[in-house]
Amino acid sequence: MGAAGSKLEKALGDQFPEGERYFGLENFGNTCYCNSVLQALYFCVPFREQLLDYFANNKSIGDVEENLLTCLADLFSQISSQKKKTGVIAPKRFVQRLKKQNELFRSYMHQDAHEFLNFLLNELVDILEKEAQAVKSDPETSSPSDKIANGPKNAQANGALKEPLVTWVHKNFQGILTNETRCLRCETVTARDETFFDLSLDIEQNSSITSCLKNFSSTETLNAEDKFFCDKCCSLQEAQKRMKIKKPPHILVIHLKRFKYIEQLGRYKKLSYRVVFPLELKLSNTMEDADSEYSLFAVVVHVGSGPNHGHYTFFGSAQEYSSNTDHGYILFYECLGSTSNKS
Repeated sequence: MGAAGSKLEKALGDQFPEGERYFGLENFGNTCYCNSVLQALYFCVPFREQLLDYFANNKSIGDVEENLLTCLADLFSQISSQKKKTGVIAPKRFVQRLKKQNELFRSYMHQDAHEFLNFLLNELVDILEKEAQAVKSDPETSSPSDKIANGPKNAQANGALKEPLVTWVHKNFQGILTNETRCLRCETVTARDETFFDLSLDIEQNSSITSCLKNFSSTETLNAEDKFFCDKCCSLQEAQKRMKIKKPPHILVIHLKRFKYIEQLGRYKKLSYRVVFPLELKLSNTMEDADSEYSLFAVVVHVGSGPNHGHYTFFGSAQEYSSNTDHGYILFYECLGSTSNKS
């Protein structure tokens, strides 16, 4: 591992970013699903910086209860404070806490990196929201870190809560989808919003992320047994349905649905389809009001023939991206802004 680290540092040479660290994580039997996601999150710079701020402002508090947030913050702090630019760190404390927290990850069975990412982000949100509630109920115990840790407090108008708490996890990863259904008889549009931390996309052979996103937002006709109950018509009617992104997240996480249940086989099968993913991505096909542009910074790859075995790997360079279009599983893009706002 040391030799590999030296090769990486030599290859990067003068292009090695100032203050950046490239560390591998030791695998504890079957923790590649965890390690690959943690490495991707470490290279999510805004998330990492806010997590390190959280650590810096809470490490002096002796009675803070250990949880996944404190363990993750401690791990990121260990990596960022290393004197060497490359190397290996054992995330032992984090993995122990993860297994203690959720029995799903205690066994030595092959785990799903996407399920782990979802669990981790939701767990971090729960912890931050509980901390915010604790501060709200007992303001005397609040510390200078509360604003950093918990995000803005709920806005109030005439004594009523305006919006739910928005943590810095939400600010980085949360977007809003709108599910629109148009009645073909009266043309009434029914819209329902829902939040998301990642987009799960169906894939096809020899396709691209752009085409997958286009299919995700394509119009579907509801007829026959699938007719829509229109409140205005007070009856079942044919309708058109589509999903679009109402508010794009700052960090767009795309999950490719490579594991599909095959009824004839009675089990899940991996789809090793070639899906091309660009370094720069626009969301013009899935949004109406904006043309957000994203830059790829990390890819989690699944190498193996099936869902119950294989290996997860993290990649963070353009050279590695191009050779992993058959196995790319989770893609991480950071928003560069809206092209409509560029001069």
